[in-house]
Amino acid sequence: MADARPNVLLIHSHDLGRYLGCYGVDTETPSIDALAADGAVFDRHFAAAPQCSPSRGSLMTGRAPHVNGLMGLAHGDWELDADERILPHYLRDAGYETHLFGLQHITQDTDRLEYDHVHSEGNLYPGVSPTVHQANRARNVASVVASFLDADAYTDPFFASIGFFECHRVEEENGRFGFDAGYYDADDPDDVRPLPYLPDRRGIRHDLGEMRGMIVAIDEAIETILEALDAADIEDETLVIFTTEHGIAFPRAKGTCYDAGIEAALVLRYPGVIEGGERYAELLSNIDVLPTILDFVGIDVPDRISGRSFAGLVADEYGGYDERDRVFAEMTWHDMYNPIRAVRTNRYKYVRRFWPLPTVYLPADVFSSESGREVRETDTVPSRQYEELYDLRDAPQEDDNVVNEPRYQDVRVDLSEQLHEWMVETDDPILDGPVVPGDYDKIQSWPHRST
Repeated sequence: MADARPNVLLIHSHDLGRYLGCYGVDTETPSIDALAADGAVFDRHFAAAPQCSPSRGSLMTGRAPHVNGLMGLAHGDWELDADERILPHYLRDAGYETHLFGLQHITQDTDRLEYDHVHSEGNLYPGVSPTVHQANRARNVASVVASFLDADAYTDPFFASIGFFECHRVEEENGRFGFDAGYYDADDPDDVRPLPYLPDRRGIRHDLGEMRGMIVAIDEAIETILEALDAADIEDETLVIFTTEHGIAFPRAKGTCYDAGIEAALVLRYPGVIEGGERYAELLSNIDVLPTILDFVGIDVPDRISGRSFAGLVADEYGGYDERDRVFAEMTWHDMYNPIRAVRTNRYKYVRRFWPLPTVYLPADVFSSESGREVRETDTVPSRQYEELYDLRDAPQEDDNVVNEPRYQDVRVDLSEQLHEWMVETDDPILDGPVVPGDYDKIQSWPHRST
């Protein structure tokens, strides 16, 4: 075990999933790849939700969205429950100095997060305008972090949450949502490898080419931060975590509980403790990250945290590792009511839907994109099935629903029971009926309701 408590850098980005070179994608991410080569990469790490605030809330609390209360977007008046504790609270109580750089998007009240130092503004909604959150663009956030490290403006040990705006879509002048190609350099659509779960169409390639400009910005920002760590001579005493909140902002990804929607990158580097160059195929949920950090810094994991530490998986001195045989994911509110619960095992994915909506839900930014235009005629037909079961060995893209096939009925019953038991054990409010939005009282007071 490390002799002293490490500094902790938690770097996170929007809507990126695992669209990175170190995960086999044909995009150049040399700095992230180098971080992965020096650390541990987790190939089956999944978010607790396929959307921004609920996923980030789970990362920061170690608890599912319907448990911590953040079942919708923070700028939509959803909030963590009043008694929720987040990662900087635990670390502050243990003597850590806590810092927030860039985006956080789990509350509209930054003071509630109780960071010792907030280094940039604009930490709320990621924005639909390209000019809304300049402070949260990766290169700007990285510059502030580098200046902070260069100035030795911290007390050991310290924790820093570092959030990037990219790769969130922005609204363009034509009303469509793209990746701000006027600010970032885009790749030629002809040079882009198609996504395996979507048809190979020009609009999808166009969006992928644009998104790569944002990915370059993320990668360069991470290079800036890692170089600053090295220059400050604290690289060997710092746990660096790079992760993403959920899948990319494309159809059948963001806003869905398919793997493309809940997949999340996860890379950990801790020199002398975590062996570099290792890859792990164990199932992980992003609720597991918080208890893992607590283990690394020597804090007992509270019983209220439902995530499981995987520190023992990557470093023997942290004890055993209780391997998962399943992970859960959920969605309740985004830009509309879309209640979904899902369970994923090594081989199967079971998805249960609770509301009539189109076959595949497209969040507003995806619906109004070039990619969304390519699939609207098929994906937005209102013929949703309320149960889906996928044999991931035979249908890794989740394009063959076998929920009604006789040979899968034992699996269907087993997974549906597991999902229901989890919902009961965690007191999922959806069991009592539809969940009202966070701004329900405001809606009730609208003048039109009295006419």
